[in-house]
Amino acid sequence: MPTDYYEVLGVARDASADDIKRAYRRLARQHHPDVSGDSDDQEMFKAVSNAYEVLSDPRKREMYDLGGDPLRGSGGGGPGGTSGDGFTFNDIFDAFFGQTSSRGPRSRTRRGQDALLRVQIDLAAAVFGTTQEIQVDTAVACPTCNGGGASDGSDFVTCDVCRGRGEISHVQRSFLGQVMTTRPCPQCRGFGTVNPHPCPECAGDGRVRTRRTLSIEVPAGVDSGTRLQLVGQGEVGPGGGPAGDLYVEVQVAPHPVFTRDGDNLRCTLTVPMSAAALGTTVELETLDGPRTVEVPPGTQFGEQIVLRGLGAPRLRTSGRGDLDVHVEVGTPTMLDEEQRDLLRQLAAARREEKVVGPTAEQPAGGFFSRLRDKFS
Repeated sequence: MPTDYYEVLGVARDASADDIKRAYRRLARQHHPDVSGDSDDQEMFKAVSNAYEVLSDPRKREMYDLGGDPLRGSGGGGPGGTSGDGFTFNDIFDAFFGQTSSRGPRSRTRRGQDALLRVQIDLAAAVFGTTQEIQVDTAVACPTCNGGGASDGSDFVTCDVCRGRGEISHVQRSFLGQVMTTRPCPQCRGFGTVNPHPCPECAGDGRVRTRRTLSIEVPAGVDSGTRLQLVGQGEVGPGGGPAGDLYVEVQVAPHPVFTRDGDNLRCTLTVPMSAAALGTTVELETLDGPRTVEVPPGTQFGEQIVLRGLGAPRLRTSGRGDLDVHVEVGTPTMLDEEQRDLLRQLAAARREEKVVGPTAEQPAGGFFSRLRDKFS
């Protein structure tokens, strides 16, 4: 068993650093070899010096209190005692384990987590922007303890296990000698203090969950997947710590007429066969209101008419995309005899009674070629 250094100095185990220093000076003067040549006094002076070396160093004292002896296997010899090779105990310990100073207790006040919320808006709101109210279930500071975590009139007290350090050390023997490991204190969980009377509403956490209503500004031009950051609107941290951020992810609901392709909008316009051949104008209801679409004569199936500047605004830049109108030609399916005769006369006038394969003069897939195929 290690020597009882407290007994050697004649102090209690909870003695302060000043008490230990006073006891050492008193005993050192009494048993110093220059004062008494007695061999017993010389051994006592050595024991007093070793005891003071251990108990005056907080690190060595902690190791000793946990059952180890920092001087075992060393030469002792007063504060800063060395081994036979001239290395101090601290040199050997640092060589194996690096920095040995305590990291100290953890802070109870920490930043809160970020939160993510998804909100759905329609296409018009995504194009022109909108203001929308959302409800958020998140953690806020406890109104009873104002985030402190302790009940009214009480406070945190120093942990009696780790003495406020937030961590404890364990010494064990190995083939390398005495090995000391450090881990968070199990009683205070590394905080260095304990809460003897936690707040009854938040159970000492300093925060409670509640539902809040927020008003958010959705900028023009957002698309599905766009995330809006609301700084400081996330969860309040433990111990009344600063709140994290709230991220709102936008989802754009499908539109019955328009689809989106980047900054451009797309729609399909179906016109009759005769209107595609002769040309026409169509009133199209866009997100910006009614617009007149000019369908030129001879418009083919699948052609595109572009309405400039009627798409979605470009985020982080100026300008808007376009509205692309895809034209589909509607082929009549229910014809009476008179309409059939008129189409036969048209086909005869255009010498299109008989369908032939594609040639250089008559590309495959022409409108009237498909029309003949329809009636063949």
